[in-house]
Amino acid sequence: MRILGIDPGSGATGFGLVARVQGELCHVAHGVLRTPASASLPLRLAHLHRAVQEVVACHHPDVAVVEEVFVAASARSALVLGQARGAVLAALAGAGVTVQEYAPARIKQALTGSGRAGKQQIRALVQRLLALSALPGPDSADALAAAICHARSSRLELLGVVPRARRRRRAPGLRLAVRPAR
Repeated sequence: MRILGIDPGSGATGFGLVARVQGELCHVAHGVLRTPASASLPLRLAHLHRAVQEVVACHHPDVAVVEEVFVAASARSALVLGQARGAVLAALAGAGVTVQEYAPARIKQALTGSGRAGKQQIRALVQRLLALSALPGPDSADALAAAICHARSSRLELLGVVPRARRRRRAPGLRLAVRPAR
């Protein structure tokens, strides 16, 4: 199984491809798709769409994993990121690739055991898990981490283990009052 991970961005979109061969994860490729900074947003999105299609045509993934949108620093940043993500999703769907989506915290938890792991920790773990000779860049590392997350999650699902969210415990004696809407 070949799994393509993608970390979308309007300026730099990371991609990483791993393969599961006889139960082992193997690194296939990774890199960054850069859009021309001086181009208008529509042209950058078109460039990103074509670049993702080229990666798919070159590597023939069985499934693609795209990181879900997180809350950005500003509404404008979130909108632009959402548009870049849309271009990626359209390219993948147009190529007939099945797409899975994971929240950034779930990807971090699948690799490190903590949903709050830092970028440097993710990069180091990706390098170690895939036996890379050099530390991958942040965008590529996030994309490879998404692919590894899916490889681990899909393997657990085949075994019948389905991860579930942890429930937060309330302090004893604390009750929540629910008032009907008026």
